[in-house]
Amino acid sequence: MKALTTLAALITLAATPIVVIAGHGTPPDPVSRTAVTDVRPLMIEALQAPLGQAHGVLTGMNAQAITLHFKATSPIHIDVATLQRFAQAGCARLQVTFWQEGVQLGGQGPEAAGPRRQTIDFGINYCLDGRPPLSLAPEALFPDRP
Repeated sequence: MKALTTLAALITLAATPIVVIAGHGTPPDPVSRTAVTDVRPLMIEALQAPLGQAHGVLTGMNAQAITLHFKATSPIHIDVATLQRFAQAGCARLQVTFWQEGVQLGGQGPEAAGPRRQTIDFGINYCLDGRPPLSLAPEALFPDRP
C-alpha cells in the first residue's frame, strides 16, 4: 500500500481517474527511453515534440521501492502521448501511461494469478509552464496561429 501511495505522490498533478489494466505476453520494448525521477520532463518533451510523444524510465529511490514492493521484473516505464493540442500555445491534452512487467499483486482472485504487466493511465491538460490551459479550445479552430 505504501508503494501505491508513493506512486500517487510522484504524479502530484490533477488528473482524471486512474485505470489499472493487466496484460499478458508483452513483447520487448523497442523504444529509446530517457531516465527521469519525475514524469514532468517527459510531459514537457511530448508538448515540444513534433509527433507529440516522449518515453522514459522512472528512476530513483521511489521507483526502486515500488519495484521491490511488487517484485517486478522490469523498471517502471513511462509513455506520454499528445491526444489534442489546444489553441493556447504550448498546451495539450496528454495521455500518461506508467507500466511495469512482472508485477506481483497480493491478495486473492485473478490479481494473484502470478506476475504480469500492470498499467496505470491518466489524462491531463498541461502546458509548458506547468499549469493547465486557460481554454480547452482545440488548435484546429485557429489554423493561422504561428
